[in-house]
Amino acid sequence: MPADQAALPAGKEPTLRVIPMPSDASHTGDIFGGWIMAQVDLAGSIPAVRLAGGRVATVAVNSFVFRQPVFVGDLLSFYADVVKVGRTSITVDVTVYAQRLPAREECVKVTEAVLTYVAVDSNRRPRVVLPQQ
Repeated sequence: MPADQAALPAGKEPTLRVIPMPSDASHTGDIFGGWIMAQVDLAGSIPAVRLAGGRVATVAVNSFVFRQPVFVGDLLSFYADVVKVGRTSITVDVTVYAQRLPAREECVKVTEAVLTYVAVDSNRRPRVVLPQQ
């Protein structure tokens, strides 16, 4: 496998899968980084909401690396894993892979990010993350 290619994580289901559309791209055909960041935030929030048992708010983007460009029509798979749980916070690692068109045989890791969410109550105030059973 060439150095720029990667395999999807074996035995693991993606948290989110999306295909970027032409409206998500710049005039050069590359997908806007901000669009990718929004999708990463959504993917990271899914396990955070599940673990918090309710609403969370993004409080930090600890790291964000764009490794490869993303193109219109790529099938993006987002894998999100909780890496740390604090009293009110949940830190999630998100890795994004692109399966390229037309055959979707080429797979490349395009983005890696670490985000921190805080569990919030109905008044948007931090609340304690309850231990998992």
